[in-house]
Amino acid sequence: MCIRINGSAIQEVAPGLIPHTNEHVVDGSSLVAIPGLINTHHHFFQSLTRCLPASQNSGLFEWLTLHYPIWKHFDEKMFRASFRLAIAELILSGCSTSCDHMYLFPSEVQSDLIGLQVECAEELGLRFAALRGSMTMGRSMGGLPPDDIVEKDGDVLRHCETSVRAFHDSRQYSMRQVHLAPCTPFNVSEALMRDTASLARHLGVRMHTHLAETTDETAFCMSRYGKRPLALMQEWGWLGEDVWFAHGVHFNAQEVALLAATQTGVAHCPSSNCRLGSGKASIRSMLEAGVPVGLAVDGCASNDSSHMLGELRQTLLLHRTQEDRAFFTARRILDLATLGSARLLGRSDIGRLQPGMAADIALFDSNELGYAGSAADPIAALIFCAPARPHTVIVDGNIIVQARELLTGDESQIAANARLQAARLTKCASL
Repeated sequence: MCIRINGSAIQEVAPGLIPHTNEHVVDGSSLVAIPGLINTHHHFFQSLTRCLPASQNSGLFEWLTLHYPIWKHFDEKMFRASFRLAIAELILSGCSTSCDHMYLFPSEVQSDLIGLQVECAEELGLRFAALRGSMTMGRSMGGLPPDDIVEKDGDVLRHCETSVRAFHDSRQYSMRQVHLAPCTPFNVSEALMRDTASLARHLGVRMHTHLAETTDETAFCMSRYGKRPLALMQEWGWLGEDVWFAHGVHFNAQEVALLAATQTGVAHCPSSNCRLGSGKASIRSMLEAGVPVGLAVDGCASNDSSHMLGELRQTLLLHRTQEDRAFFTARRILDLATLGSARLLGRSDIGRLQPGMAADIALFDSNELGYAGSAADPIAALIFCAPARPHTVIVDGNIIVQARELLTGDESQIAANARLQAARLTKCASL
């Protein structure tokens, strides 16, 4: 099978295509082509705080309280290094599109961090959706984070609108978009949640937040508001086709039915949920009910990587421990990470290898050692076998990985700078 690309889009998919004069040809005779993977939840900045000893055995709330005092020391150099590291790692796992839930905005950092994220994504060639996150409810107001890292509601809303107007591109094959994403019910005010919903719908962008990740979160919402997390979202205007939640580990059957009825989506983050001991989201019941579901790596401090292909394997293995093996097939998992994820992001132009879709393609070498003996089903091998580095990655018609090497950035320099900035952060935080 051959794939012809014209500009940003796939023009033809057919056997035996003859190259046109001066047409660049990628020899795919030993390569397996899949749509570029799509990541629906991340926190790029966390890539500088992987595997911290103090939090390796913590649940979410303790894990957060241990990280907040460290994260407040981030400066622009640290942010840039973390963004580039996470993006490069995503690309080198076959990911062509990612969003990032950016909720850390230290008052000492004067740079536009959403703009910086967009810049880093453009430099490295990733199709990107910036999720302008926020924390506005500190400990003095009953929230979880310390007061010195939260923002004011009004400042958040103003920057949300500024970011959308500056960077959101809703056109077909857009390489950058912006959506609004207050962090969680335990660190954002009710007023901001309601106002964000109104602003997002006024601006025509989507809405995202963490929800139903842990039993601690449910207990917090019951204690403070007298309602479960999803009931709060319903009350605050946070249900609908333009909304997706990260995690959804602790939805009950009635809540799954409500998600399906309102077509509210869920980003499944299996590695993070396992790492923090949060539980296992019941994505089979969600899928059978008709809930839109996509996949995500979550932040690097709770995964602790940005390997999107690895997340597909984790999904497959986790759900086969207690559920029907015939339901969680390799191809169903691949669909979740492509078409399912595209749906959460509101994109109908990515996630398939067919004419008219964006030319986002990940190609893996079936001759690699780790795939030897898997010729009977090379697509399934990508997910059943150990995750490999793609041979070629094409985004928006541009080759950004070739022969397993990142073409848009110096991988060694990206890693070295990340190590340098992580060391600076460690020193600033007196770890």
